[in-house]
Amino acid sequence: MGLYHTLRRWLWKTGVDVTRSSPLTHRMQLIEKYAIDLVLDVGANTGQFARQLRQYGYTGRIVSFEPLRAALLQLQTQAARDPAWEVWPYALGDTVTKQSLNIASNSVSSFFLPMLPTHREAAPDAPYLGREEVAITTLDTVFAEVRHNAHHILLKTDTQGYESQVLAGAVRALTAIDTVQLEMSLVPLYQGEMLFPDLYQWMIERGYILVALERSFVHPVSGQVLQVDGIFHRLRPPTGSSI
Repeated sequence: MGLYHTLRRWLWKTGVDVTRSSPLTHRMQLIEKYAIDLVLDVGANTGQFARQLRQYGYTGRIVSFEPLRAALLQLQTQAARDPAWEVWPYALGDTVTKQSLNIASNSVSSFFLPMLPTHREAAPDAPYLGREEVAITTLDTVFAEVRHNAHHILLKTDTQGYESQVLAGAVRALTAIDTVQLEMSLVPLYQGEMLFPDLYQWMIERGYILVALERSFVHPVSGQVLQVDGIFHRLRPPTGSSI
């Protein structure tokens, strides 16, 4: 039995199934069910995720974070036509600093953490091209400014193994965020990244439950699922929330 099916059987025992419907359709069902009125799009690249939300009918606010200059210019052009879509020229992490971002040829795969051989083998179309120094901030630092009067927030991260750093810099903000979509690796793809079991446990310990799981990165030859997008939801803020 493959890793994907083993994981799916384990999730059945917790009441969660891996969606067989269109991931976007299912995601929009959740956005409607949870009355999402603000999407924080972390690792936005050129705005692919935000455009999909608009195409599927989401009309609420979107705040996209993207530090890479070439992708940022395209993102800003897209968002300029949409008054409910803001762009911030930052990466999110666990500290406020500047850091070199490794640029991949397809830009969407650009990364902070060193890429491991398994990833390079599975994505030969994303070779390393160079580096660019980018600004990093934390979600806690900017949350009050980006939140406005939003009540039901979706935090989406697509940060190439940097998810644990984004979460570490959002501990206070998460007390006011009820839905989180995380890209999670099932096998090591980046040096030092937190894998699915530890990310799952981190979210559970903060009161979230896993409500959906979508395959996001599959080895093109073996068919092995390497990454999944997990959607977590919490029904109410943790006790003692100050946000």
